[in-house]
Amino acid sequence: MGFLTLAKQRCTTRGFTGAQIPKGDLNKILSAGRVAPTACNKQPQRIIVVQSEENILKIKKAYQTFGSKCIFIVCRDRRNELVRPYDNKCSGDLDIGIVCDHMMLAARELNIGSVMVGLFDPAIISNEFNLPDYIEASALLLIGYPDKGFLSPERHITERKEIDETVMYEKYIE
Repeated sequence: MGFLTLAKQRCTTRGFTGAQIPKGDLNKILSAGRVAPTACNKQPQRIIVVQSEENILKIKKAYQTFGSKCIFIVCRDRRNELVRPYDNKCSGDLDIGIVCDHMMLAARELNIGSVMVGLFDPAIISNEFNLPDYIEASALLLIGYPDKGFLSPERHITERKEIDETVMYEKYIE
């Protein structure tokens, strides 16, 4: 399958069957995250794979899980990320976004759904999973088999802005 076809097929899944993901598929998804590019190859990502009901209940204290039985707590090691010297902007969240995107696309290629969540209480995750101070929970990536199938890849025709509304050449235009 071509990349654009795969990218169009990836969609947010908010409802999972609860079926277990085979270990081989899980490793393919995690391997896609492993090869994702990061700023200056710093690789600040640290991923906690959560599959036990006990630990899923801990995550539910911070955010809903939509029935997912496999959740990645995608963290960043703040000791190992690039900081832009001009304005001290940190690359960590960008890196985590790229890593998650690689894993979501890999999951979709395997007919596994996903949703990346940033709107959760990181203090709860940090406390429940005993994260050291320098490890920051940046995203939750919920994966599994969609209980209602995948959205149509043709939805982008009406749900996305036209390319000329978001892309400019040579200068910014209002």
